[in-house]
Amino acid sequence: MPDSDLLLYVDARFLSPYAMSVFVGLEEKSLPFRLETVDLEGGAQHAPAYAALSLTGRVPTLVHAGFALSESSAITEYLDDVFGGVRLYPAEPRARARARQLQAWLRSDLDALKAERSTEGVFRAPVAVPLSAQAHAAAARLFRVAEALLPAGEAHLFGVWSVADVDLALALQRLLANGDEVPARLADYARGEWERPAVRQWIARARETA
Repeated sequence: MPDSDLLLYVDARFLSPYAMSVFVGLEEKSLPFRLETVDLEGGAQHAPAYAALSLTGRVPTLVHAGFALSESSAITEYLDDVFGGVRLYPAEPRARARARQLQAWLRSDLDALKAERSTEGVFRAPVAVPLSAQAHAAAARLFRVAEALLPAGEAHLFGVWSVADVDLALALQRLLANGDEVPARLADYARGEWERPAVRQWIARARETA
């Protein structure tokens, strides 16, 4: 078993969807880890010591036996490579590639939706402002991709749970938590993912800091 001395840096308000993804991955693998928070609003991510540690000056950052790694999907892939337990990515190569494709897309697109339906509205108080045309278009793209990837009647994207399910569910929760319309099948999927114990742990921490 590799050295399991793990330290995870997350945002102090527990609102980062990317920190959540890694936190859930660690919990799903039943890996013991210590947690440190970074005050993003106070600019602590730019402090020389943290910036040097993370390279990118962002959260999350994982430190494992003296090796520091930032960027959430890089971290979860590393966890699968180094540690046993529950897989965070599908074992089958094409399904694994598709999960990584989905993660990359969720992190690089949907800017209008993220701006108008931030995670503040997911974990704290809902937003009352209607979606703009640009955000509606982003939501439509999200629904199209999710419906194409989620098999009918399945609880998870690839037959078994993966960390990509958490990321997709979070994207859908941006809308659900604020009362926006989401196709019924996708709403049921996102609500199901939201009941996983590891996800509930993150939500509880976010609410504690409200």
